[in-house]
Amino acid sequence: MNLTDFDYDLPPERIAQVPLRNRDASRLMIVERSTREFHHTHFSKIGDYLPDSSLLVLNDTKVIPARLIGNKVETGGKIELLLIEEKEHDTWEVLAKPLRSLRVGTEIEFGNGTLKAEVVAKPEEGNCKVHFVYQGVFSEILAEVGMMPLPPYIRRPPNHEDTLRYQSVYASSEGAIAAPTAGLHFTNELLSTLEDNGIDSAMLTLHVGIGTFQPVKVENVKNHKMHAEYIHITETEAKKISNARDADRRIVAVGTTVVRALETAGTDGTIKPFTGESELFIYPGFNFKVVDALVTNFHLPKSTLLMLVSAFADIQLIKDVYKEALIHDYRFFSYGDAMLIL
Repeated sequence: MNLTDFDYDLPPERIAQVPLRNRDASRLMIVERSTREFHHTHFSKIGDYLPDSSLLVLNDTKVIPARLIGNKVETGGKIELLLIEEKEHDTWEVLAKPLRSLRVGTEIEFGNGTLKAEVVAKPEEGNCKVHFVYQGVFSEILAEVGMMPLPPYIRRPPNHEDTLRYQSVYASSEGAIAAPTAGLHFTNELLSTLEDNGIDSAMLTLHVGIGTFQPVKVENVKNHKMHAEYIHITETEAKKISNARDADRRIVAVGTTVVRALETAGTDGTIKPFTGESELFIYPGFNFKVVDALVTNFHLPKSTLLMLVSAFADIQLIKDVYKEALIHDYRFFSYGDAMLIL
């Protein structure tokens, strides 16, 4: 299975640069795996297509303002950091630009010195470790000096609107450096309407990390190694999902992160409480044990997300879906449109 199997041509103008005014106004393609048929609608109408009494499983992770732009104390040179993971108290693994100008001992300040960082480990493979120094509560200071870490294909600086729109309405557990974007289409009103119509929901947490966007650099995709991401499923929510499965209700994963979390925690088909990290890499040939349907956005060429979706359907069907989306002017990626795969 080659990397080129997951490539496609996408005109740059099809990449959504801003969110729509209303979350649920995005377009929605219904993909039926059994018949290989497509239907076009809007996300606000998703309830018309969800299986009766199905259970939506949502990822409640909340994106932190993980993008920091500051200056080296010694020279004033501009440095940009993207927080990846806290390794020890106040010591983080980060992506740094420009990396070549950093060395162990380099000091960087942000927000006129409100937050300072010192490089404490020799940079390698694009990453380095920094130790932060500050007065007060780190999350509050980060909210003050940090910015939302919009993906690089959104070719503009983040603004105040992104603080709200690059989060799902149910985001509550801080720790992600990117949004689980399938959930961005839901409004509280839509979730309430679905519940009134017998479509309940369950929550879990997967903190989206760098692994979700880490480029696949090997030609044989089976040799790619995923970066570990944190997952937490409480006993209450695990029981809710298990009870739904026992009642033969369909489990609808909202996003690829939910798929990875459920299939990590439910290797035998039964969901149990889970706290830990997952390096699960899903690509065609994977045997799904938990997920019955999937809500997802349109993903980058050659990405692990596209591989997961191709595993849930099949490679050729997904290629046909993407051709259909291009023909019908769908918007792509984080702020773009969505599909429901049944």
